[in-house]
Amino acid sequence: MTTAVVSGGTRGIGRALSLRLAALGHRVIALYRGDGPAAEQTERAGAGRITALRCDLTRPDEIHAVSARIAGEYGAPSVLVNNAGVNRDRSFLSMTAEDWDTVLATNLSGPFHLSRALAPVMVEAGGGSIVNIASTTAIRPRSNGANYCASKAGLLQLTKCLALELAPHVRVNALLPGFTDTDEVTERYRLDDPERLAAVLDTVPARRLGTTDDMADALEYLVSTRSSYLTGQQLVVDGGHFMG
Repeated sequence: MTTAVVSGGTRGIGRALSLRLAALGHRVIALYRGDGPAAEQTERAGAGRITALRCDLTRPDEIHAVSARIAGEYGAPSVLVNNAGVNRDRSFLSMTAEDWDTVLATNLSGPFHLSRALAPVMVEAGGGSIVNIASTTAIRPRSNGANYCASKAGLLQLTKCLALELAPHVRVNALLPGFTDTDEVTERYRLDDPERLAAVLDTVPARRLGTTDDMADALEYLVSTRSSYLTGQQLVVDGGHFMG
């Protein structure tokens, strides 16, 4: 059984990605930071194919420890999904150094350290696929998110650099979700207000929010042999909201 690692793999989009990879036959290691109940629920939903391991991606020592455990107990992963992310939304003039550092540490440095820890064993084992979950705000700015947008834009460049350096053994691509129907997106954009939801949908040609299954469909393509000639690319899944 091949191994897949998904950071932030027990909630929202990450949970859907973990479940899809498990359904495809992978043994999935879903990393999470603090929500134990969500981790337990994801393990149960995975029907024996998902193992949740705690790891704080702002702590390189924890990343290296969990990576060594994964390689030792489950073997080199054939798939790594860097999905974990946090928001500390605030206007730029009121944004604190902690707001900036926390978001960059999780959203950009976390993928760097996790990829740096696991890529060598992936190459040694013959290759694999890394998918970085970015966001359309990596290419389209928004107010009150300078830290988040910068972290995701940096993740796109990290994707391209890794694609260059890890080729031809490991393919590296980025998936950019748009408005997706998750608790986090609903809270951030206050989409429980029908008027706000309608205003958002007016900007999306598909006239609906994305689903977590939409993102899992895209991931399935990116890690499959059907995309074997695809690396260093960014796949925007947003219902046509951004066309650049």
